[in-house]
Amino acid sequence: MITGGFAYLAVLFFVCGTIAWTESYSKARLFKVLPGIVILYFVIMLLSTFRLWADTDSITATYKALKGNLLPAMIFLLLLKGDIRQIAALGPRMLTAFIAASLSIGIGFVITFLILKTWLPDTAWMTFAALSGSWMGGTGNMVAVQGALNIPDASMGYTLLMDSIDYALWVMILLALVPHAAKFNIWSKSDTSLIEKISAKIEARAQKDESAMNAASLLFLIGAGLMASALSQYGAGFLPTSAFFSQTTWTVLIVTVLGALGAMTRLGRIAGSSELGTILLYGIIALIASRANFAELTQAPLFIIAGLMVLILHGMFMLVAARIFKLDLFSCGVASLANIGGVASAPILAAAYSRALIPIGVLMAMLGYIIGTGGGLLVGKILSILS
Repeated sequence: MITGGFAYLAVLFFVCGTIAWTESYSKARLFKVLPGIVILYFVIMLLSTFRLWADTDSITATYKALKGNLLPAMIFLLLLKGDIRQIAALGPRMLTAFIAASLSIGIGFVITFLILKTWLPDTAWMTFAALSGSWMGGTGNMVAVQGALNIPDASMGYTLLMDSIDYALWVMILLALVPHAAKFNIWSKSDTSLIEKISAKIEARAQKDESAMNAASLLFLIGAGLMASALSQYGAGFLPTSAFFSQTTWTVLIVTVLGALGAMTRLGRIAGSSELGTILLYGIIALIASRANFAELTQAPLFIIAGLMVLILHGMFMLVAARIFKLDLFSCGVASLANIGGVASAPILAAAYSRALIPIGVLMAMLGYIIGTGGGLLVGKILSILS
């Protein structure tokens, strides 16, 4: 049994690296069904269940120091590719689709919670809040909401379970609808003539602006991320706190603003921020999973059903929005998956329509990173009141 903080950390990052490397180079069908980060969570949780490490002072101190300090750095780095000016260039139709998707997901969580509240455990609102952060942005937003609301790590098992199973079903449905885009667009009376032109401009600008990744750029970004973490925590110490707005909540909000502003400067053009942010995300997910175990997942079927209910309500809302605002199937689908799947899957759906549309999928997903944390916190506040 591991008792030292360094050995505990070494095991976690070794498992992270092994799974990430296997996902990149293996042709195993498992990774086509489940993202590597979900597999990581359950592998680490399995090791925790069999008590590979003890709950010593050294391990607890390592966990708290790393999670508390690396979380803001991760948020900052992941946001550096989300230039709001480029996102605004998507035009009103794509942004309308994205707003409709985000609102419908938030409303879906509230309605589902009210319907199932009697059968759900008292801490279910925390699980829903964390998942709403993920389904309005990405896994990084989920972790940010968890940290901001001080959601126990034990509640995150259900969140990851819903995020993987329900998300996988939703991706399959959206991909299956691609061949029916023409019929849908006739029904919604939409015009798609400008989409590919916008995509081409975005891709050309991105290729022109971004520099090559090297050791100097990576080292600078690591320093910038850690400095952003330190400054946001320092600034949060001067702000008033309440039952909802803790110091951690303020830290997350401040670093989100710093990341969004940094994306509009030369920082956003330095290569490597997404890669470094993903590394930190893997590490934080491993840390969270290391405090959970399978014995806590006693109500998994009910939570999976709850996730499906949220997606059904979201889909119905998007159909209404498509008809009212004359949105095409591509815009609706990519906006939906940019929220629910993030940068890992929105470009894949965009490519299913045309490879020229991939940049739109990427930018829509980056918009999710920007608003996902705030959206998840808002949903969490509403659900905490309703609980």
